[in-house]
This record gives sequence, C-alpha cells and structure tokens, in this order.
Amino acid sequence: MIFNQKEIILKDGRRCILRSPKIENSVDMLEFLKVISSETHFLLMTPQEVVNSVEKENEFINSINNSDSRMMITSFIDGEIAGNCQVSIHTKNKTRHRCDVAIALKSKFWNLGLGTALFAEMITHAKNNNCTQMELEYIEGNQRAKALYEKMGFNTYAERKKSIKLNDGIYLSEFLMLKEL
Repeated sequence: MIFNQKEIILKDGRRCILRSPKIENSVDMLEFLKVISSETHFLLMTPQEVVNSVEKENEFINSINNSDSRMMITSFIDGEIAGNCQVSIHTKNKTRHRCDVAIALKSKFWNLGLGTALFAEMITHAKNNNCTQMELEYIEGNQRAKALYEKMGFNTYAERKKSIKLNDGIYLSEFLMLKEL
C-alpha cells in the first residue's frame, strides 16, 4: 500500500516528510538500516544482517508498495531518512482484524515527536482497514520504546522468555503488547 505524502512539523520546528519509500531511496534505506541496527541491540537485526543488495532492497520496497496488506512510512528530515514504520495486516479470515506494527528511528531524531507522529499514522491506517487490534513486541530493557508504546495505548499481555540472545551470550525476553482499537 502507498502512504500519500504528508508534512509534519517536529518539536524543534523542523519539517519532516512522511511518505512511502521509493526505489530511488534503496541505497539510503540500506544505510539507514545499518545505522539503526548499530545504534542499539533492541532491534532484531544486526548490522551484518542488513541486506547489501540494492536489487533486493528494490524488490522489498516494490513488494511493500504493491501489497494489499502491508504499508511502510519513511520519514525524511532535511533529505535524510530519520525513521520508518510498517503496518502488516493479517490476511487470514480469522485474523484479519489484527495487524502487526514496527518502528525504528535514528537516535539523533529521538525526542522530536516523530515516533508519536508515525504511530498516529499507523493507528489511523489500521482503523481505516478494519483492524480492531494492533500488536507489537519490544525487547527487555528498551524502556524508551515501552514508554512510547504505552503512551500510544499499548498494553503488555505476555512475555517470551529468552527469545533474544545477544552476541555476548546474554538472553533477553520479548514483551508482547497490544492496542485495542
């Protein structure tokens, strides 16, 4: 699905463009993924796992933009990718009232209201597509993300113990959250 371009003003007064990613953003998207995955261990991928093929990133962007059940919003500040989010609506009859959401921002763009703005767009999209439940996970220790999710109306309902294993051998739990719409 395509998200129509929208401009928002951040807390620091800068303008931010929200829109679906385009093929011409593939190289920048790969760099964005490398940066965010190196800034924190709270993402499921490591920098080494970022696909290094522009062709594969092009295919991924095309698959999202041409999908009936998935939508990605990429945010741009001063021409730089600041963050992105994705809504994936379940497609089976018994679960199509549910959607999974994910979000990631470069750390230098934290605390500007961007995460809140992206969540507001995902919530609107979910409601407009007849979802009555949004779901996400966060990794143990990620208090910043947990606070944002709770602010946006998500509640923790389960814990997956030892679901994440860091390179140093430490195990972390994942917490499952949902928001009823």
